[in-house]
Amino acid sequence: MAPDTARQAPTAPAAPTRALLPLILPALLVGVGASLLFLGVSEAAEALQHVLWRNLPDALGVGRYSVLWMLVMLTATGVAVGLVVWKAPGHAGPDPATLGLAAAPMRPGVLPGLLLATALMLAGGPSLGPENPIIAVNVGLAFWLGGRLAPRMPGGLWAALAEAATIGALFGTPVAAALVISEALAGRQLKGLLWDNVFGPLVAAGAGALTTTLVAHPTFDLQLPAFGRPGWGDLLSALVVASLAAVLGMCAVYAFPYVHRAFRRLGHPMPALSLGGLVLGLLGALGGHLTLFKGLDEVAELARDYEGHSASAFVGMAVVKLAALLVAASCGFRGGRIFPAVFVGAAFGLGAHALVPAVHPALGVATGVLGVLLAVTRQGWVSLFTAAVLVSSPEILALLCLASLPAWLLVTGRPQMQLRDDGTPLR
Repeated sequence: MAPDTARQAPTAPAAPTRALLPLILPALLVGVGASLLFLGVSEAAEALQHVLWRNLPDALGVGRYSVLWMLVMLTATGVAVGLVVWKAPGHAGPDPATLGLAAAPMRPGVLPGLLLATALMLAGGPSLGPENPIIAVNVGLAFWLGGRLAPRMPGGLWAALAEAATIGALFGTPVAAALVISEALAGRQLKGLLWDNVFGPLVAAGAGALTTTLVAHPTFDLQLPAFGRPGWGDLLSALVVASLAAVLGMCAVYAFPYVHRAFRRLGHPMPALSLGGLVLGLLGALGGHLTLFKGLDEVAELARDYEGHSASAFVGMAVVKLAALLVAASCGFRGGRIFPAVFVGAAFGLGAHALVPAVHPALGVATGVLGVLLAVTRQGWVSLFTAAVLVSSPEILALLCLASLPAWLLVTGRPQMQLRDDGTPLR
């Protein structure tokens, strides 16, 4: 007879309440601090972007998004970031091509240069998001300050709190952090129950998300037409769009080590980032101003005018944005790959709707984002969550879960868009 699994004792005892209560105050402090740092960097970058892309070209009588100005600004951004990476202590952190969302604590002296390089990148227009460097800075600060203020707490806990808090702040909800943490813990030998292990990080994520929500009022909902009741045709659309989007994302993943190696052969951050900025300017001239920057505001603009472009225009923007993401991540700009990948997937999904009107725009966006994120991040829960929050339609959730399966089969076991120190891709 099979054992009664419902009556089996857990493999490890649950943590007592007295062991979890001391985590609450540090987690709250880390959560609020991580959110405020993220918001401060974002606000500074937006103010600088306003000067660089509005005030300055208007004063010079140059078109804000003219080909000339895009070439000048992206190249100048490469030069500026190159100077920071060259001269700042610790060279603004390790090669960003080797980093994912999880970050090892850096020395405090490295963090100001990393913050400056990130703010310049966000303002200047390269196709990267703030997530990786902001997580790294918050982890470094939490590890350094926590080790001095509460030396008895393990250093790994401070890093976990900061990572969860920053993810919660970035997405405006602790759910994203819970999914990332649960995925990271999968396969590990845990001491105690799962919820005992995620208790502190969830408090930090909740504090970070609530702080961001109260201060900045973010929203990811693209306000696309309501989806309604799904049918068999919608299931077919979801499977096809997600799979094709995953294939598109894998094109960049396979090209990543080769493009990175080409920039690395230049041997110095100044020529690598300057050339990278020039290439990004050329890509911006090709794809238009919507293919610049991290991509979230631009995705919202696409969604507001989803009937205003042809299928070829949408797919063209998706390809250009993916190429820009590839170049920016390869040449040394400090930034993350999630937010520009969202733009790629959304543009691809809207292209599917423009080509085949039977593909609902909300379904096209959600499944396009799902496929590209699965290829670029290799994180299933984050990909599903991000795709779902963009359209805020519970009816799409079942279709997304089913569409993730063939897309996952296309990407799992293959190279990732993250490199080892020797330049070889992770698998």
